[in-house]
Amino acid sequence: MRRNTMFTAFFSTLLLSAQWVSAEPLAEQYLTSGQLAEGEKALKEQITKSPEDDEARFGLGVVQFFQSFENLGGSLYKYGLRTEGTFRGMPPEVRALLPQNRNPEEISYADVRQILQTWVNDLKQAEKTLSAVKDPDVKLPLHVGLIKVDLIGSGKPVDAAFLMGRIGTPQQKQAAENFVIGFDRGDADWLAGYCNFLCAWGEVMLAVDGQEIFNCTAHLFFEKVDTPYKFLLEGPRNFDALRSFNRPLISDILAFIHLWRFEMKEPERMKAALAHLEDMQLHAKSMWKYYQTETDDDHEWIPNPKQTGVLQIKVTQEMLDTWLAVLDETGLVLQGKKLIPFWRGKPGTQGVNLRRVFTEPRIIDPFLWVQGTAAAPYLEEGPITEFASPQMLGRINSTFGGANFFTMAFWFN
Repeated sequence: MRRNTMFTAFFSTLLLSAQWVSAEPLAEQYLTSGQLAEGEKALKEQITKSPEDDEARFGLGVVQFFQSFENLGGSLYKYGLRTEGTFRGMPPEVRALLPQNRNPEEISYADVRQILQTWVNDLKQAEKTLSAVKDPDVKLPLHVGLIKVDLIGSGKPVDAAFLMGRIGTPQQKQAAENFVIGFDRGDADWLAGYCNFLCAWGEVMLAVDGQEIFNCTAHLFFEKVDTPYKFLLEGPRNFDALRSFNRPLISDILAFIHLWRFEMKEPERMKAALAHLEDMQLHAKSMWKYYQTETDDDHEWIPNPKQTGVLQIKVTQEMLDTWLAVLDETGLVLQGKKLIPFWRGKPGTQGVNLRRVFTEPRIIDPFLWVQGTAAAPYLEEGPITEFASPQMLGRINSTFGGANFFTMAFWFN
């Protein structure tokens, strides 16, 4: 009788193990092995065979998201991003993971724009894939600490657990190895929202003409630069030369700051950037719709007020309500229905229509924006956003704790 009981327990254990293995998402084996290109191909084939497989579709979106950074890092390595000079102040263990290409290709401004365009295209594809996830019960558990990404094009992808083994304690390394997040439907919106946020910045950088700042300062960041000022490539370019008051290097840095005034090269891209920000806000609203309907508590990335979450940070109903109010107000600002308060002149009389900044783009000059004159074309009379009201600011401060709001906003998307 005892033998039968032991056999039953042993068989049950094997069965549970088999079920766990079979339940492992297809994306995980490619993410944890660093084989993103192979993973993209396999997941696309799986979706072709089973179009309703949203777990595979979610996994494909995650793979494509990480691929966007692999492609970006590989391009920067190809053109000799000056990691040794730029990151000299970092710990040796980190610098060892950022090798500099000893035989880079010469980079031109057209190459920089192509790198940005490829990055935006990759992120758009990931966002499109993630937005196609419809199953409200989809699950994608991943050992995120074991996801390997080749960020520098070295052909040697690394994961967070490896990094902790180099710069952390054994306990931190083990924690990274065991760290699992049970991504669900709301998290698909969360990641899609971040894709839109990054795309918006990429479109803004492609909208402006950065030729002059590239010609005058790209030598600070790349080893070989196609610039009309070849003398800039001579002499020391490492930032640690500032300790000895290197006049040419200081003048290069001042030139970089001085040239932050950008004419429009492709102004229509500013509208594309606005569209991405609007989509980001919609994804942020959608993700909380799904989060609030969850009744489980399974390794949640962002928990609802009844869940715990892997970060062990309590999300209260007050935090959720305040954040949803922030999202609603953000939508009104992006639509131009609420104005940003103007920081010059009589307070409360007029505000900046942020939507028109994107739909009627002009020269971007950060210093004139701080002064206020660059905002003049976009000034209107109308309702000012609640973000400027003492009531909203007090609510945010009491709910999130002042500066903690920005940390929570980064997490909440």
